[in-house]
Parts: sequence; C-alpha cells; structure tokens
Amino acid sequence: MSTDILFQPFRLGALELANRIVMAPMTRAQAPEGIPGQPQADYYRRRAEGGAGLILSEGTVIDRPASRNLAGIPLFHGEAALAGWKGVIDTVHAAGGRMGPQIWHTGSTRAGAWEPEAPVESPSGLVGPGDPRGVAMTDEDIADAIDAFGRAAGDAKRLGFDLVELHGAHGYLIDQFLWAGTNLREDAWGGQTLPERARFAAEAVKAARAAVGPDFPLVLRLSQWKQQDYAARLATTPAEMEAWLQPLAEAGVDIFHASQRRFWEPEFPEIDGEEGLNFAGWAKKVTGRPTISVGSVGLSGEFLAAFTGESSQTTDLGRLTARMERGEFDLIAVGRALISDPDWPRKVRDGLSEDLRGFDAADLATLA
Repeated sequence: MSTDILFQPFRLGALELANRIVMAPMTRAQAPEGIPGQPQADYYRRRAEGGAGLILSEGTVIDRPASRNLAGIPLFHGEAALAGWKGVIDTVHAAGGRMGPQIWHTGSTRAGAWEPEAPVESPSGLVGPGDPRGVAMTDEDIADAIDAFGRAAGDAKRLGFDLVELHGAHGYLIDQFLWAGTNLREDAWGGQTLPERARFAAEAVKAARAAVGPDFPLVLRLSQWKQQDYAARLATTPAEMEAWLQPLAEAGVDIFHASQRRFWEPEFPEIDGEEGLNFAGWAKKVTGRPTISVGSVGLSGEFLAAFTGESSQTTDLGRLTARMERGEFDLIAVGRALISDPDWPRKVRDGLSEDLRGFDAADLATLA
C-alpha cells in the first residue's frame, strides 16, 4: 500500500505544508493557571520533529468569563499566556514545523467536577436539549464573545502562528448556537433554520478575518455530532449543508475542518452509497474550499473511547489513502496516534509500519 498521497505538499496562499498530515487538536489540560510553558513547547516540538505537516494546538480559550471547563486548559489572552504561546510557536518553527492555535469557548459543557468562578454561558442557558445549565447570554455577552474571538485571532497572527482555527464543533459555544436543541432564542441570534442559527458563527469568523486580514489562513472546525448527543445532525441533506456552510465560507473561512467520529463513514449514504463522500468531502463539494477530515485515523477504536481509558491498536491506512487519492478532502488530522507516537508521520512515510505504536490511554496523563 502506497502512502505517497499523504506526503504531497499542500499550499494555500502563503501557507506551505510539507505534507497532508495535521496534528489534530486534543485537549490536554496541563497548563497550570492556564499558562503554557516549556512542557507544551517541547510537546509540540516533538510532533514537528516527527513529521506532522501542520500542528493544531489543543483548544485554548478566548477572553470571556467561564470560557473553559477544566482548570488546566490554556488561555489565549493575557500577557503571561500569550508570552507562553510565543515560546511554543518559536520552538515549533525552530524545529521546522507549522502551527496554528485552536481558539475555543467551551460554552455550558461539563468536564468533571471543576467549576469556573463565573456562571457558564450559552445561547439559551442549556447544555443540551432540555438540560439547563448556567445562564443565557445577553446581547452584550454575545458581542463581547465575538470581539474576543477576533482579538484572539489577531494575537495568533501577531505571535507568529501560521494560521488560526476557530472551534465550532462538538457541542461547545459556537456549536450550541448552531444546534436547535440548545439555541431556543427568538431574537436575531436564534431561528428555525440552520442558516439563521449560524449567525453567531459567521460573526465570529468575520471578526477573526477582520483581525488577521485577507491573506492569513482561517480554519473553522465543525461537526454534526455533539458530545451531548452523538447522533445529532445539523444538516440532513446536501442542500442544508450548502445553506449552512457557504455563508461561512463567504464570511472568511479558508479551510473547513470537518470532524466526525470515523472518517470513513459516508455523510449521506442514501445519495452516494456506503462508500460515498464523508463530511469533509461534502463540505468541499458544496463550498469549493479545502477541507480537513478527521476521525479514528490509523487506529482500531474511535476516539471518544479514549476518554474512558480505552487504548487502541494500529490499523492500515488503505481506506484513508483511497479517499485522498480521489480528492475527497485535502488534509487528514491525526489525534490519538500522535499523542502516543510523535514520530507517526515519519514512520508512515518510511514504511515502518511494524514500529508504529497504538494509542495508550495512559499517555493522556502526560505531555510526552
């Protein structure tokens, strides 16, 4: 099996990547007081040295009260945190890597017993359908959150990152605006249709685009599924997906990072069959924008099981290379495999399949 397709260069404007492998953002929550330091710099450096074409950082949060749901999640605001991120990107660049921060707000989601000092916030004071938690955001809260996304994107460019990604997936704040189950608002930030509920996402993208200018790459991560409901779907037809994504592309998204639990699963099998386009494939088709696919790449178990302590064994990459060779999507994000094996890209490139490590859930406890 040839993996040559994974190691073709990728270029988008001034962004040049040596290959198509992206280190997926994976929450590590090991930044004391929210300040990244040498452990984070070394952690990402090792993945750059191991051959990842692009590194996306773990989620790092905007300047809003209660924007994170774990104490160790890094901040992307404030002098100390931004200085820490400057050290990270300088270290990655020195190793020849390319990197962007994933900018985040966790909304009203839960992640264990830890609670922020301020009340958690969301569009309608819900964490899931019929599940109240925290407070509904006021117009002032919404405007400040949009501004905070823009400021964070601007800081990413100022610090020297190669791109920036906004996290709009998995049931966090941006996604809570998108989802009818958590956005019950009757004002301009709600609505019966997905395009109406996408206004917050579009305004966050516009704020980020205004802050970074026209040429700095902007990625938006989206998902159909939510951590609150794995079966949730925002768009049930290609037409609905186009109505959702095309305005976001026009707002300034350069690359859609289309998250699904298993990359090989077709998004609309009733249209193109069991080998049909996945989420990233359809996102590319309806917008014309490059896409990143992700979901259980090279491993036997799907990634949500990692958080219950389940490890996974390596599997072959035949399904992945076949989809990439037909141009279904442009880049592939790899998460757990790169947590346990920083040299995963290099080993795949050199045909060292016998040396690949599976995912060991114990590695989540360290920044190895």
